[in-house]
Amino acid sequence: MRVLVKGAGVAGLTAAFELAARGAATTVAETRPAIEGHASWFAGGMLAPWCERESAEQPVLDLGRDAADWWDAVLPGQVIRAGTLVVAALRDTGELDRFASRTSGYRRVAEDEISLLEPDLAGRFWRGLLFPDEAHLDPRQAMVALHDKLAAMGVEFHFGADAQPVSGFDRQIDCTGIAAADDRLRGVRGEMLILRTPDISLSRPVRLLHPRFPLYAVPRADTQFMIGATMVESRSAGPVTARSMMELLGAAYALHPAFGEAGIVETGVGIRPAFPDNLPRVEMSGDTVAINGLYRHGFLLAPAMARHAADLVFNQDATKELAHETDGQRRSA
Repeated sequence: MRVLVKGAGVAGLTAAFELAARGAATTVAETRPAIEGHASWFAGGMLAPWCERESAEQPVLDLGRDAADWWDAVLPGQVIRAGTLVVAALRDTGELDRFASRTSGYRRVAEDEISLLEPDLAGRFWRGLLFPDEAHLDPRQAMVALHDKLAAMGVEFHFGADAQPVSGFDRQIDCTGIAAADDRLRGVRGEMLILRTPDISLSRPVRLLHPRFPLYAVPRADTQFMIGATMVESRSAGPVTARSMMELLGAAYALHPAFGEAGIVETGVGIRPAFPDNLPRVEMSGDTVAINGLYRHGFLLAPAMARHAADLVFNQDATKELAHETDGQRRSA
């Protein structure tokens, strides 16, 4: 079976892997000139289904709880299983209780354990929540590594002007995100900063709760940190706004004052596709399967969506073969 995957974001790459691993001759077509530039490129890479349940529906937890295992199996060494630490300033401890009331899979930690978990936060927070079964990865490293693995498996890639193969395939999987022709989708703009400072070390993603502007800080290699939080209802892919930058930097400073002296390595904006209920869809129409609406849960939900899409592709093919065989048997009888 020959399958065309349209789009090389995290949805497209995970779908291509599931197809190729099951024996499909897979081609990926991407209108961008390279892997870089998708909303996936600006993701936090947090595999945090229990934390996400605070603002998401139960299916996000159900679909995402095995994501770390999938990434670990496909890209050994990419996943860091250190959990997630959630903290709040003393004046915002009500936010911590509210977060706890909407989630599960955590244990409460006091100041002394916070100091053991993250020594550089010692004395700064006296209560927190530790989600020990959560994990994270570097999205950019993961996407490049997955691309290379797929190429080694025989998956063909066409980028930019070369992304023209549109015929000769038995099936297509549309993973084009916000560019898809689907009027139900809306764009949710996510803004991020990458800061570099050798004065802070974190072992895991840390979420700082705030009633107006919550923030997460995700450690990366080379003393870098991905800082994010914004969710703006917009399809505009313009630069990070001055207001967002000030709020992100202010929240980072509240997490640790050393962020005030950090270098700004990069700013970025990703437009994340979302359906009205903020839940993803895998839908089939004719010979095309569409994966879309991953919202802010791309790396968390892409493995489950990819498996579902591959199941549809192969099950539909098996169903057609069975129908063909049955029809042939009837004619011969």
